[in-house]
Amino acid sequence: MKIHEYQAKKILSGFGVPVPKGKDAATLEEAAAVIDSLLAEGAAGVVVKAQIHAGGRGKGGGVKVAKSAEEARQRAQTMLGMQLVTHQTGPLGQTVCRLLIEETAAIERELYVGIVLDRATGRYVVMASPDGGMEIEEVAAETPERIHKAVVDPVVGFTAWQARSLAFALGLKSTQIHRAAAVLQALYKAFVATDATLAEINPLVTTVDDRIIALDAKMNFDDNALFRQPAIKALRDVTEENPLEVEASRSALNYIKLDGSIACMVNGAGLAMATMDIIQYAGGAPANFLDVGGGASQEQIEHAFSILLSDAKVKAIFLNIFGGILRVDRLAAGVVHAARTLQVTLPIVLRLEGTNVEEGRKILKESGLNFLVGATMEEAARLAVKAAQGVEA
Repeated sequence: MKIHEYQAKKILSGFGVPVPKGKDAATLEEAAAVIDSLLAEGAAGVVVKAQIHAGGRGKGGGVKVAKSAEEARQRAQTMLGMQLVTHQTGPLGQTVCRLLIEETAAIERELYVGIVLDRATGRYVVMASPDGGMEIEEVAAETPERIHKAVVDPVVGFTAWQARSLAFALGLKSTQIHRAAAVLQALYKAFVATDATLAEINPLVTTVDDRIIALDAKMNFDDNALFRQPAIKALRDVTEENPLEVEASRSALNYIKLDGSIACMVNGAGLAMATMDIIQYAGGAPANFLDVGGGASQEQIEHAFSILLSDAKVKAIFLNIFGGILRVDRLAAGVVHAARTLQVTLPIVLRLEGTNVEEGRKILKESGLNFLVGATMEEAARLAVKAAQGVEA
């Protein structure tokens, strides 16, 4: 799960990470009040930042500095409601519904710090680089030696000496080493306490008056841990997510929308990936990733069909099921019920194997509905591609 910058800063601030003075605003009136408050408190200027779940906001016009109240209000008015396009939003962009307005800082240097899970080793890695303000992927590709890392022992945790070592590696002044190490340790505490999968400050800046401030912040969280993180779960902004993906999550379905015309319903993530590959191999393009899981109920199958049919690009539906926990006859009964209830007119192609497969095929055959059944994955994929092309024609 992703959250906005202003939410990430509130979390990090609670663990002792210094952040600029500021507040979020969803209306022009709220924005004006924040601007006036910051300037009245002595801020030299303010920065107006669009709040969307995507990086590259500055390059897209979603981060603007203003030195006066009037200029700041104009920035806020322009930004609220705009369709912000960045390299992470795609060509359609994302509507800006909220702003973060903060005091400006007298920046001396821009640094990068972040924490991720290294899945190869199964350990957290704390990273720091003197090249803040840049995309960390660019730094890793062009100058990997500029990224300093500390691998965290899960038993010992992130130690004080590791934090100081990274702070020294950033080439900081002697007066800043202790503060930077404290920021790194606070970031790690926040990361672990919230079940985060990513915690990133880019840039972490030093100022001319020798302060260290998190000028930007990004946090992602483990969806599977949200049951024990109610405060984090409450931060979810579904307006930033695909509506079909939000609807699928409510029924415990794993769904990701894609751009093709062949909808996929599969049980198991590995089989889902293989299904998308074989559709491409057969000359088609998958419209989604949809994993109904091992124990899908009739209601979940019907809901899955409803989600697939909500995508206007879908021209055929491909069900690739290997029955284990989810018996094939139970799935077949659910498919027949869903097709009748939802009055599905699109062609439905199935490839079925596993527990009670013959009983499942019998249910489909006796349903009176026009299902297309492939004996193998390749045959079923070719049937699906042909069916989708037939509808398109």
